[in-house]
Amino acid sequence: MTEQSFDNVEDLVGDWSYLPDIAERYGWPLSRVRRFVDEREVLTARVGPNRAAAVPTSFLGADGPLPELKGTFTVLADGGMNDVEIIRWLHTVDPSLPGGDTPMAALRAGHKREIRRRAQALAF
Repeated sequence: MTEQSFDNVEDLVGDWSYLPDIAERYGWPLSRVRRFVDEREVLTARVGPNRAAAVPTSFLGADGPLPELKGTFTVLADGGMNDVEIIRWLHTVDPSLPGGDTPMAALRAGHKREIRRRAQALAF
């Protein structure tokens, strides 16, 4: 097993989408993308040389933000995590997970209930 040690969430996630790029990808106005951020359907971190707000590309599906994320974000935030900590947790390797090597991969594979159970366990 390879130990993963990323202090920098930008490197851990790897693939980021800036807000204007998301708007262009889906053909939406930028205001719609900002509303997704405001309503916590996606989370952002400041990345890149200009420290611009960006969303992990893994949070996006064919039609926009993955619907299973919003509730997961809420559970983790209620447990005391900030947005960057949530992004880090979702992208940190955990070999005990079903359906993928990270919580994000497991969510994308349909294991929402297991990921939320683990997220709730972190709060206690």
